[in-house]
Amino acid sequence: MASAAESVPPFTPLRLVTESSFDPVVGTMLVLSGGLYLWGVHRLRLRGDQWSTGRTVAWLAGGLGSIAVVTLGGVAAYEDTLFSLHMVQHMVLSMVAPVFLALGAPVTLALRALPHRAAARRVLLATLHSRAVRLLTFPLIPFLIFVASPFALYFTGWYAATLSNPWLHEAMHLHFLLVGCLFFWPVVGLDPIPGTVSNPMRMLILAATLPLHAILGLTIMNQSTLTAAEHYLALNLVWSDPVSEQRVGGGLLWASGDLVGLLMLGVAAYQWMRASEREAVREDRRLDRLEALRAGETGVSERSERTNGHSPARYDPAP
Repeated sequence: MASAAESVPPFTPLRLVTESSFDPVVGTMLVLSGGLYLWGVHRLRLRGDQWSTGRTVAWLAGGLGSIAVVTLGGVAAYEDTLFSLHMVQHMVLSMVAPVFLALGAPVTLALRALPHRAAARRVLLATLHSRAVRLLTFPLIPFLIFVASPFALYFTGWYAATLSNPWLHEAMHLHFLLVGCLFFWPVVGLDPIPGTVSNPMRMLILAATLPLHAILGLTIMNQSTLTAAEHYLALNLVWSDPVSEQRVGGGLLWASGDLVGLLMLGVAAYQWMRASEREAVREDRRLDRLEALRAGETGVSERSERTNGHSPARYDPAP
């Protein structure tokens, strides 16, 4: 690891653009995910159905795009060297990309685009209704995994192990992304998946994560021991101080965690407001139908009385 790190030039903001760390497996998966999504949109439009451009942009640019930026670009080139950039990657994979992926509503797109008798559609429905998915999306489970994972990563030997094992390192990236999706999909997502909770519960879950990110960030900033000290001290970089990097990384976790959490609270509040508006419209339509039905019944009754030779009683002021 030390020899690899020595080949990395001193970090500058420009290096985020000029440096790259292309992973063919990650790149292939991103291209495949984007292609399948666009194929689904194309199928809908071929038969005259509409699909929101905002959802497409959220999936491609916000979701897949942010994953590409932190796993294939300059951030990935320095993630093993600078703890602060590792933390940027951590936050994007666990809190930014999952939100945009959820807003892309890929499950809804797949259910609408796939033929009703297609095997892939049957597999998707069976997966959504499986006991494992219902268990994993039970609100308490994603919350506990999402909150506990960073503490387990940075206060055990897990993080240090990922710096010396490439497969474990990639597994950490995948873990960040999957746990983020598991947490945010039922909270801010648009898909009909198990684990979806009411709007007040969404607000409560998101609010509960805010102090926990602050606690973790402040703990990392102020701890006396250096995380993965053997790895960072062995790099012996003259242009970077591992202790300062750890403080910056903890500060980024604290600030960005609260910022993203507050933004998600805003998104959840907006979705709650829109849901209330839609419910009000549905209730107005229901009441209009009931009123029309009563008016129709009254009209039928009056016509029936006239047909039978009777007329409705009238008030005659002159006796």
